[in-house]
Amino acid sequence: MKSDANTIKVAALYHFTRLKDPAALRQPLAAFCCVRGIKGTLLLANEGINGTVAGLPAAIDELMAHLAAMPEFASLEAKFSHAVEMPFHRMKVRLKKEIVTMGVPDLDPADTGTYVAPSDWNELISDPETIIVDTRNDYEFALGTFRNAIDPNTTSFTEFPEWVNRHHNELAGRKVAMFCTGGIRCEKATAYLKSVGLSDVYHLRGGILKYLEDVPASESLWDGECFVFDERVSVKHGLEIGEAELCRACRHPLTPEERKSQHYVIGVSCPHCVSERSDADRARYAERQKQVELAEQRGERKHIGS
Repeated sequence: MKSDANTIKVAALYHFTRLKDPAALRQPLAAFCCVRGIKGTLLLANEGINGTVAGLPAAIDELMAHLAAMPEFASLEAKFSHAVEMPFHRMKVRLKKEIVTMGVPDLDPADTGTYVAPSDWNELISDPETIIVDTRNDYEFALGTFRNAIDPNTTSFTEFPEWVNRHHNELAGRKVAMFCTGGIRCEKATAYLKSVGLSDVYHLRGGILKYLEDVPASESLWDGECFVFDERVSVKHGLEIGEAELCRACRHPLTPEERKSQHYVIGVSCPHCVSERSDADRARYAERQKQVELAEQRGERKHIGS
């Protein structure tokens, strides 16, 4: 998508670095973003920064320059894409124990595996000796993944260490290539594998987003769409907005085929949650959807909870 001064610029960023006092950064960073109309979420922890924010291109450029001027974030990298509308409702800067929660005490996220550039990724994962592991959650895997990738069937990143422990013998002595949306989960995953004695580990630099941006579709080993945690829902090659939509009842991404299901009712249910919600739940969701539609008819912006 081509950008101009009025297009919304989206920045997905993270950086593992030692922050002595992340709380001291919270309010100044929030104020810097809010005064420039930037929205999204940034997480701060002793191990670094992580988040996705959006705003006018000039505002996002100012934020990136502001962060780069801080010694802790001097080498911070971001992945940029664009959206027709603002994909976030508000600006949040939160303090966390981890910028991506794995739940492993004393893990050193700086002791990671080998970065692999998107231009070299195909060669690595085409090697029959390479085990390809998707470190994302099961619902993300279902929407799209790399050819021959393993799905650990996790519903949370905190479950990933347990999966590694169960499959340690299968991973030992093999090249293990891992990937995720923007690079942060697979980078921390390589640190965990190294901590349990698996040293021949690799991760996709910039994650799937950078791969989809850099690698032509004609050369791609990616199948499907990539789930993103904002109102775009998914992106395709060239970071064009995909065809997936969210079920507003359970927040599960849905393909066009899944939206043809008899169980799909906009804002109320989908094939993934129809058996998990009660009639009372569905009645409540239906009323919420009615209010959303009425607000849209009045020209108001979409409800936050929709």
